[in-house]
Amino acid sequence: CKPRAVRGPSANLWICSCHNDKAIRMTQGKFIPTAATVLYQEADALRVLADSLDTAFDEAVDCLLHIDGRIAVTGMGKSGHVARKVAATLASTGSPAFFIHPAEASHGDLGMLAKGDAVLAFSNSGETQELTDIIAYAARYRLPLVAVTKRPDSMLGKNADYVLQLPDVKEACPIGCAPTTSTTMQLALGDALALTLLQAHGFRPEDFRRFHPGGKLGKKLRQVKEIMHVGDTLPLADPDAPMGDVIYIMSSKGFGAVGVTEKGKLIGFISDGDLRRHMAPDLLQKKARDIMSLHPFSLSPECLVEKALALLAERKITSSFVVDHDRVIGFIHVHDML
Repeated sequence: CKPRAVRGPSANLWICSCHNDKAIRMTQGKFIPTAATVLYQEADALRVLADSLDTAFDEAVDCLLHIDGRIAVTGMGKSGHVARKVAATLASTGSPAFFIHPAEASHGDLGMLAKGDAVLAFSNSGETQELTDIIAYAARYRLPLVAVTKRPDSMLGKNADYVLQLPDVKEACPIGCAPTTSTTMQLALGDALALTLLQAHGFRPEDFRRFHPGGKLGKKLRQVKEIMHVGDTLPLADPDAPMGDVIYIMSSKGFGAVGVTEKGKLIGFISDGDLRRHMAPDLLQKKARDIMSLHPFSLSPECLVEKALALLAERKITSSFVVDHDRVIGFIHVHDML
């Protein structure tokens, strides 16, 4: 691929004519043409990989979906780095998995494999000698072996129960040596396996958070019950409570709202806006049931905070009680979520 410089209407541009008659167009730069060519080659390889998927993929997923144990992911060299990442992705998306180093496996780590496990092995050539003992062990103890390789007729391919064949696409490396396109396809195929299994398991955002409790992602996936106000902090009143008591509860609790409950069940809601709308000389002679809003909106304790915030915004309200089996168990304000 030999980029040529041309002048565009507003800037110098590189136009790089390469595989599949596609043109790479980018701002002039010394190294950008090479980098862009690599990215386009790898992107094209992923399209070829997607188009090459066949029933072997379905069979492999079905196998991994129904095992009783874990998925042991393995690979050597660059494939080993891919295998580590794929194992981590599987484990965090509902498919228990771990990485086993093929060289260490031959020196005792085969003991990590147990009945009910399956092996997912990555090897571009399929002839990685360090995989020999894992392959033999899987065969001896009848552990299903899923191979990701370019060569189904290789040692790994011939001994695998399921072969996910990588397309024979050249590496993006200019000298054709460094694993680039091949490892990109391996990584992408690993993601495809993990996310297909995620969907098949019915894995939910709530499940995802159990494995990601820390950081921004963990906070984003928190549930309402984790941040709601509970116990004596709840602004609650009986339907026959005098409005003087209702106003006192609203002021002392500091939420600008009062829930009206009967035998623990939420039957009404009074906001500071309701007070303003009913402001009259006889307000204090009324009871909570006289001005409460019926059929108040409420949230489930399992509702994700992010979803709860969207629901409040949609209804143009700033707070809600949290109800479980018709009983009030908490209260949450938009400020708590933000």
